[in-house]
Amino acid sequence: MNAESEARFPHQLMYTAAKQYYLEDATQAEIATGLGVSRATVSRLLTEARKLGIVEIRVHRPETLEDGRLAAELAAFLGIRRVHLVPKVSGPKLGPWLAPGLARALATAELTSGDVVLVSSGSTVYECAREGLGQFPGVTVAPAVGGQEEPQPWFQTNETTRILAERLGGVPSYLYAPALPGPELFYSLQHEPSVRRVMDLWAQAKCAIVGVGSAPLMRQVVPAFVPREAPSLKDAVGDVCSRFYDRDGEPVGYPGSERLVAASVEELRRIPHTIAVAVGTEKAAAIVAAARGGYFNQLVTDAPTAHGILTTP
Repeated sequence: MNAESEARFPHQLMYTAAKQYYLEDATQAEIATGLGVSRATVSRLLTEARKLGIVEIRVHRPETLEDGRLAAELAAFLGIRRVHLVPKVSGPKLGPWLAPGLARALATAELTSGDVVLVSSGSTVYECAREGLGQFPGVTVAPAVGGQEEPQPWFQTNETTRILAERLGGVPSYLYAPALPGPELFYSLQHEPSVRRVMDLWAQAKCAIVGVGSAPLMRQVVPAFVPREAPSLKDAVGDVCSRFYDRDGEPVGYPGSERLVAASVEELRRIPHTIAVAVGTEKAAAIVAAARGGYFNQLVTDAPTAHGILTTP
């Protein structure tokens, strides 16, 4: 503190204000009344106390985050490589909360120019793609599933691909095909060069970022191509890349699912770094089942969801 500050604020006065504020939970208004000064003066006293070192503030990352006990316990419970935890997610925007965990997960993939990163549809993946996740110049970003009829941008995997490629410094590779085409179009797409190019990338991918959907019968909104009335979907607890599965992680089909334009379960299992991004205790059963089925090997979630998963029957 300079001489002018010392003249204005004696050390004892700064100490008294700081002690009452930080240790005795007094408000600045109460301190001002007790010391016979203005509230603005109390604010300056606290600021100068921090500058001088009378007050030292430390922020400790909770043990439950990153490589703490909860993350390790959850990874072992799910049988996956790693869990990246973030604090409790709150508010309507998931991206800013989950992005730090996803950035850590992407860093473990050690992506270099030419590597392929796949993205699924879903609002969580879409919102995370809009955040800063690190720079990986030259990577190829491609959709893991075709586009859908719904107007929301997170149903359009080409849009998520574009945004993520821009954020990472990569190159987008678009998939010009619906998620569930009719029989004739499906046959034609198998021979369409631009579509085949993306399908070939599914087998070459080094990394994938996927969302985990909850049970289709529990959702307010599901893609129009999903026949919610199909008896088989009563057994579905969730999906990854529009591929539904039961509690054991076994695939659940439905009318037309054999024409689904999306990375197969086998392709997802072969990807070295498949990162699921999912939050919400209502998704606990879906996350557990997807892990059992080998749909992902890393998970980004928050601490409350982690606790919810560990107590899932």
